[in-house]
Amino acid sequence: MHKLCDINENNRVKVEDLLSDGNLRERMLALGLTKGTYVDVIRKGPRNNLTVYKIRGSKIALRREEGELILVSTM
Repeated sequence: MHKLCDINENNRVKVEDLLSDGNLRERMLALGLTKGTYVDVIRKGPRNNLTVYKIRGSKIALRREEGELILVSTM
């Protein structure tokens, strides 16, 4: 498994687990980051600090700190 923040642009991955808890976990679940969800890495920002992902048809920007808490498997 890999951390979402380590996946390069133009790749698709599948969510395997969330390492977050509390309010941050609830936010991630509300964004659709549930086990089995496919995520497309659209664009990485300067210094890879902010990345745009396509999740269930919506584009979402996550900080690197948030991406480190999402475990994914590659396709």
